[in-house]
Amino acid sequence: PRDRRVVAYINPKRQSDTLVLSGVSDGASNGSDSKKLRVDDPTPSRVLHIRKLPSDVTDTEVIALGLPFGKVTNILTLKGKNQAFLEMSSEESAVTMMNYYSTVSPLVRHSPVFIQFSNHKELKTDSTNQRTQAVLQAVSAVQSSSSPTTELSELLSAPCSPVLRIIIENMFYPVTLDVLQQIFSKFGTVMKIITFTKNNQFQALLQFSEPIQAQQAKLTLDGQNIYNSCCTLRIDFSKLVNLNVKYNNDKSRDYTRPELPAGDGQPSLDPMAAAFTKDSSSLLGKIPGMWSALCVFAGALNPLNAAAAAAAAAGRIALGQTCSSAVLLVSNLNDEMVTPQSLFTLFGVYGDVQRVKILYNKKDSALVQLCDGSQAQLAMSHLNGLKMNGKVIRVTMSKHQSVALPRDSLDDHGLTKDFTNSPLHRFKKPGSKNFQNIFPPSATLHISNIPQDMTEEDLRLLFSNTGGTVKAFKFFQDHKMALIQMSTVEEATQALIELHNYSLGGSQYLRVSFSKSTI
Repeated sequence: PRDRRVVAYINPKRQSDTLVLSGVSDGASNGSDSKKLRVDDPTPSRVLHIRKLPSDVTDTEVIALGLPFGKVTNILTLKGKNQAFLEMSSEESAVTMMNYYSTVSPLVRHSPVFIQFSNHKELKTDSTNQRTQAVLQAVSAVQSSSSPTTELSELLSAPCSPVLRIIIENMFYPVTLDVLQQIFSKFGTVMKIITFTKNNQFQALLQFSEPIQAQQAKLTLDGQNIYNSCCTLRIDFSKLVNLNVKYNNDKSRDYTRPELPAGDGQPSLDPMAAAFTKDSSSLLGKIPGMWSALCVFAGALNPLNAAAAAAAAAGRIALGQTCSSAVLLVSNLNDEMVTPQSLFTLFGVYGDVQRVKILYNKKDSALVQLCDGSQAQLAMSHLNGLKMNGKVIRVTMSKHQSVALPRDSLDDHGLTKDFTNSPLHRFKKPGSKNFQNIFPPSATLHISNIPQDMTEEDLRLLFSNTGGTVKAFKFFQDHKMALIQMSTVEEATQALIELHNYSLGGSQYLRVSFSKSTI
């Protein structure tokens, strides 16, 4: 029998598409080599069969053939046979693609390939093929973005390395190795991480199991924030293709070799971090629900803070750049209304306030000392420019390293107060949910610890008595929590100051914080 190879294409010269089968023989065939068999009316399908591909063709190269014509929904590459199947989102997209390639020869690496409709109506492939799924997810994410053209060309270029170089800019809160692992593992298997500080910037090298996973992570995460409006990710490919990790500790980790030593003087993986890694109901498990907001590419504030807060919750120290002082200078206060307690409550939304001093000779200014420079920077970024008691306050870093208490023999008229041992600190408990709920001042407040017998009318009246107007209210399903919306941010700020830790009788106290939600 003769060895026959079949080439399928759409004949553009006929009004109705015609499938032309061209027979080619290796030997003499009495002129039959040029003979053509014509089969009318081929059956279109959204699955396309592609042949004559390079033996080492990549999924991205095959997908590139279909991208200009619509969404690619699946791919099956048969590398041993130099063939592939490509599934489009619709039959119309597939027909458009076939019509185009009937006039323009499809090329892969400058060599022609052959495309025809498949007998299959859809592809059923193994969803556990992580590499293929990563490619399709990356393509889908980029196609749905606002400016896909440049990103698609970057996606379709061959990824050169599975290692990413990550720089954290505007680093106000700790970002640790565990935080990076939890964030980047959404794109594939994280093999190794090394963190370090260079040029006063926190940096990391992170290795995936596949280059395409690194590529998808870079496309999605580059330029995004870990916390609200800070800790910005800047991501590039590293020239390295493999990381050499000698120790498993807070600065480096090889997840494929858990037996590695911690190294001299370095803490090993602590139980808290291990819990975050293994327990699907922990903070890590809550990232996907927040993840959708990050992938919108709308420039909104993105709370990936559940993962990053795990580091702070475990009491770790920031590995990168932090502020030199934990003391803030707050000026332009309403000197007739401000008290150390009100500043403690307001600044306590963003950190554990240790001491507050209203300046004796300038009572519209105060010093607020927090636990550390990271908390001070976070409070400053959220509260500078806030309107409070009719005045726009100004918050800057102070030259002081701490707030001094008055001597025992001196009476400063209650202008200085020590809150070091206050039971009202929001962030003293490791793993506290408060780390997940750090948001800028807003008109909407989150209320918790509500007694079962307290009604909506009771809460509306309570918040109205702070001098503001309640615009909207919504109970959560269990009635232990609620959202309440004031008419302005200033009114909400005053309500938070007056009603956070408000006694509801017995041992029950109201908890109030700013919310990212609206009603």
